[in-house]
Amino acid sequence: MLSILITGKSGRMGQAVAEATEANPETTIGATHDSGEDLNKALENIGCVIDFTVHTFSKTLLEAAVRTKTPIVMGTTGHTDEELELITAASKEIPIVHAPNFSVGVNTLFYLTRLAARILKQETFDIEVTEMHHRHKIDAPSGTARRLLDILNEETGTSYKDDIAHGRVGNIGPRRQGEIGMHTLRGGDVVGDHTVMFAADGERVELTHKASSRMTFASGAVRAATWLEGKEPGIYDMQDVLELK
Repeated sequence: MLSILITGKSGRMGQAVAEATEANPETTIGATHDSGEDLNKALENIGCVIDFTVHTFSKTLLEAAVRTKTPIVMGTTGHTDEELELITAASKEIPIVHAPNFSVGVNTLFYLTRLAARILKQETFDIEVTEMHHRHKIDAPSGTARRLLDILNEETGTSYKDDIAHGRVGNIGPRRQGEIGMHTLRGGDVVGDHTVMFAADGERVELTHKASSRMTFASGAVRAATWLEGKEPGIYDMQDVLELK
C-alpha cells in the first residue's frame, strides 16, 4: 500500500486529499504536514507527497523530497519562473507529476481544446477563455486557464505575452487578428468553472467544465500518486497519467 504525505493538511484541498487517500484501497495516509511542522520527519517512510499548498513552499518541499528521493504530486499553482526552474531541476532526481488541474474532466477539456483549435481555425473563429473561482483564490488567471491558453498558443502559433487580452476596457478598437481573450471572475464559493469559446459568424462552439467538489481534484491527485510508483525521474502531467498523449 502506498504511504502518502499530505502537505497543507488543514487547508480545504488538504482535507479533500486526506478523504480521497482514505477512500482509495491502494493508498494510506503515512503523515501530514502544516506550516511550522517538521517536514523532514514527516517524509520518513513515505512513498509519495501530494502537495496543494502555496508556491512559496515549493522550494523547501523540493529540496527535502530530493534528499529523501520521494516522488511528488504537485497541484500548487502560481509559481514564479524561478520556482518552475526549481521543479524542473528536481525532476532530474525524482519523478514529479506537476499539473494545474488533476480532474479527469478538466484534462479531457485540455485534450478537446487542442483538437478544437486544430479544426476551428483562427482565420474564421475568434477564441475567448473564461474562468471563475471562489473569492479566496489568490492567483489569476487560474493555473487551469493558463494551461488552456498554453494549449491554444501552441496550436495557433500565438504567444501568451503578445496575443492574450486580459479583459477589455475603454475604446480598444476592433479585435486584432490572432487575439485570444482571457476573462477572470471571482466570487462566492465556486470551486472552478472554465470555458473555451470559439466564435465565428453564424455559429459558436463552447467547451465547458464545471467542478462542484474538490474531491474531483483530490481523487485525481491520488490516482496520479499511484501511477507515479516506480517511474523514472522526470516531470509528468495528468495527460501522462490518463494516457492522453
